[in-house]
Parts: sequence; structure tokens; C-alpha cells
Amino acid sequence: MAALSSEFGDLVQIKKQLIYVITLCRERGLVHSVKWASELAFALNPLPMNELPPPPPFTEEDAQDLDVLGLAKSYFDLKEYDRAAYFLRGCRSQKAYFLYMYSRYLSGEKKKDDETVDSLGPLEKGQVRNEALRELRVELSKKHQAGELDGFTLYLYGVVLRKLDLLKEAVDVFVEAAHALPLHWGAWLELCNLITNIEMLKALSLPDCWIRDFFLAHMYTELQMIKEALQKYQSLIDAGFSKSTYIISQIAVAYHNIRDIDQALSLFNELREQDPYRIENMDTFSNLLYVRSMKPELSYLAHNLVEIDKYRVETCCVIGNYYSLRSQHEKAALYFQRALKLNPRCLGAWTLMGHEYMEMKNTSAAIQAYRHAIEVNKRDYRAWYGLGQTYEILKMPFYCLYYYRRAHQLRPNDSRMLVALGECYEKLSQQVEAKKCYWRAYSVGDVERMALLKLAKLHEQLNESDEAAHCYIIYIQDIFSCGEHLEHLEVSTALRYLGQYYFKSKRYDEASLCAQRCCDYNDAREEGKALLRQISQVRDQGEASSADLSLPCVFGSLSNNNTPVRRVSPLDLSSVTP
Repeated sequence: MAALSSEFGDLVQIKKQLIYVITLCRERGLVHSVKWASELAFALNPLPMNELPPPPPFTEEDAQDLDVLGLAKSYFDLKEYDRAAYFLRGCRSQKAYFLYMYSRYLSGEKKKDDETVDSLGPLEKGQVRNEALRELRVELSKKHQAGELDGFTLYLYGVVLRKLDLLKEAVDVFVEAAHALPLHWGAWLELCNLITNIEMLKALSLPDCWIRDFFLAHMYTELQMIKEALQKYQSLIDAGFSKSTYIISQIAVAYHNIRDIDQALSLFNELREQDPYRIENMDTFSNLLYVRSMKPELSYLAHNLVEIDKYRVETCCVIGNYYSLRSQHEKAALYFQRALKLNPRCLGAWTLMGHEYMEMKNTSAAIQAYRHAIEVNKRDYRAWYGLGQTYEILKMPFYCLYYYRRAHQLRPNDSRMLVALGECYEKLSQQVEAKKCYWRAYSVGDVERMALLKLAKLHEQLNESDEAAHCYIIYIQDIFSCGEHLEHLEVSTALRYLGQYYFKSKRYDEASLCAQRCCDYNDAREEGKALLRQISQVRDQGEASSADLSLPCVFGSLSNNNTPVRRVSPLDLSSVTP
């Protein structure tokens, strides 16, 4: 991990820079960048009067445009973008030129959104375009070639290029914008959305400024490099940003991404205490409450957000999750559609809507929703995984394989992706690949504790009894060491198999132990009793137990929960000695 920028030593200087950039962004109507910088500035100690930075420099052109800029900005703030652009059309200052172009851009976006909402539902949104984009690109491109764009207009040029799907050019322009004005968070955030992998990130030439560390931490979270992201955020906290709600929320999202649910819930609750009217990231919080089936808490959150602002994307997603938890899937889908009417690029809403359509057995709508999610962000592993599941329902294993592989590439250490891949390979009769996937799923920490079981059953089908027994042994040792054996129905399956395996191997003591354990489970009780009778008959005939010790006893470690579980390779299991 790269060290933090040397500039973190002087928090007073950082605070001055934040106050300065807040003023610049506010004058240009860049409200999200203003909010981000303001939250960060609020996390630092106040400056004494004599340390406050001077206002931004004021040029002769600014003086000439002062009145018209004041008038146009008032129209801009009221979302009368065409009116603002009309009055700014002849202005010459950099500030007025940015506001003129930005007003034209936002006017086009507003018309596009209105047309989308009026004419089409979110799933059939079609190709409604912002008609102003091409003209803006031509004008900005000329200025760019002449070197007349400042940091803000470079940012706007990048946004226009991205909207026109000229992604490579957009990346270059956003990097240029970050160099021209490193403190403008908007340019960094746009860059985040365009970087698809770590190689691309490493290839970028970024300015050496303290804000780059915030960008890298955000980028690591997006690329699922959670360990690196958490280290980066921790060092930012140590550098003096411990009160930043932005950093707390980002750490909570990072823990959500690695399914450390307790840690994430704790941080979100802390965030709610510090900032009770916050709406950002509350959809992620609701995902956690949903996974834990915390119905009262999710209900409270939904009601609370409706009181604050019911027409926010996050609020609609939280209500959607609430209805989904109550198994009211039509209502849930309706609220996710509402979220998409408010913001058609809302990634979470597309993915969640796909899940709801899956629940309603509407696979074609689910596929459409997941595809839209991937259009918004190709790094969304949930959408790739969802597509894999839909094609699994449609019994199209080759398609499943493609989508599960994409999900696995994005989450290489997620056991659910590996188990899904293993099942796919099994259906395609690629047993060797399936074994590798199941074993890898177990090795990276099997969330659902199913990988070993599936591996054991695969060995069983292939008549590889020694290997199957090894897998069942490790499975049972794992389950018993966690103290959850009664919750796992499949434990009885493993015990039944091992009982028979030990009996055939003439290891009657172990077979007897397995048979006795089978009696703890309703579905295996009769077989357990039958096996005990068989063992008893054999012993009555005076047959001795076999001395073959090629397998460890399944219950050898159960008396001591601290015994480490032996990790054995699935492809050469017989080489393991007890």
C-alpha cells in the first residue's frame, strides 16, 4: 500500500484548501462537490479568524459579468437552465462560460429525464438522448484543442464525452481535470466510474495531492480490494479525519461488500447517531437489515426515511427491501421502479429489481433488469451472479457458466460464486473443474458451508469413496467445531455415509460411533439403528476390527474444539495420513 501524501501533515492547510474549493464549486452550482468538501471540512477543527483563506481572485472579466452572473445563477438555482444559459451567452469570464455550458448540459438532461418518465417505464426506457450533448462536445473540443479550458470546464467536457460513450477520451480528460484542479472531488468521482480494473488504475498519471488518497480508497472499495481500502481509510482517520461521516460510511460499505455484517451494522448505527437525517448509503444499510431479517429495524428505517424525503432513490430502495422481506414482491418491484424513475442510473435499484422479478418467476424481466445494472456498472458482481441464476432456472448451463465466471472474476474469494461455478461444471460433466471450484470455495472460507458437502457427493457419484469420506470428515469436523451441527440437516447425510464407509472398511468402532450419532437425527435414525444391529451381528460372529488406518476417525477431533482442521487436496486425497 502506498504511503499517505506528505501533505497530510498540515491539516490547517487542508482546511484552507477545502474552504477555498467550496466557494469555487458553490459559485458554479456543483452542489455534490460542495457537500463532499463541506462534510470533510466539518470533520476538521475550525480555523481562527486570522487563518481563514482569502476569497478566490477576481478578474476584470469577472467584474464585467458580475450582474449577469448573479441573475443567471438565481435562475440556475431555480432549475430554469435555458433561461440562465440565455443571459450568459455573451459572457467572457471563465466562471460565466462554465455556468453557460453547464446550464445547457443540465437543460438537456432535464428534458431527457422528463421524456423518459413520461413515455416509458424503466425496463423499456429505450434510447432517449440528451440532444445538447453533440453540440456541447463540438464547442468544448475546440476550446480544449486551443488550451482554453480550466479545471471545471475540463470536468464538464469529460462528463459530455462519458455520456456519448467516448470512454477512453473521457478518462484522459478527467485525469487532465484532476491535474488542473486537484481539489474538485467531482472529477475524481467521475474517474472512479470509468476505471474497470487495477491495471487501468495503476496506469493513470494522477496528481500528487492529499485528495488522491481519498480517491484510491474509494477505488479500492469499488474494485473489491477491501483489505487495501480499509487500510487506506484507517490511515486517513489516523491523519486527522476521525470525525468524517463520509469515511465512516465508506468503511461501512466496505464491510458490507465483504459480508462482515456485524461490523457494517455497527458502523451504520454509529452514522445514524451522528447524522440522523442522512439518506445516502441508507439503501446499503437496508440491504444488511434485509439479510439479517431484522423486520422491525427495517420498518423503522423505511418510516424514518419517508418522513425525511420520500422522493429519494435511497428511500424507495429501502421501502422496496422492506416489502421484499415481507414477501410482497410486486410492491417491492414497484418501489424499485420508482427509484429508477428518479435516477435511471441507480445500480442498486436495477439489481434489486432483478431479484424481485426472480422471486416472481419472471425471468425475462429479471434478465433485462440485470443487464441494465451491468450497463450502469460492469463491476457489479451481483448483476452477473443474478444473470447466472436466471439462466440456471432456464436450464442453460453454458450461459450460466459465462455469467458466473464474470461474477467470480470480480469476487475471486467469494465462495458463493465458486459453488455456483462448481454446480455449473457438474451439469456440464466437467467433474475435474467442479472439484477444483468446490475445494477453492472451501479454502477461501465457505459462507454457506455447502462446498465440502457438494465435493463429497461428487466423489460419491464417481465412486471415489476414500475422497468422499475425507470430505465428509472435514465437513463434520467444521460443523461440530462451530457448535452448529443441529442446524445443518446435511450432517445426517455425512454420518450415514461415513457409518457405511467405516463398516465396509471393517472399522466397527468408528462405524458404531457414526451410527449412534445418526440416531440424533429423525431422517437418519432408522438407518443408524439398522447399522448398529449389523455391527452387533458381525461382532457376535467374532470378526475383529480392521487395522487399516488410511482415514482419521471422524470423531477424533470432536472432543477438542481447538484441534485444527486438516486441509486436504481434493485431487490427491489418499496421500493424507491421519
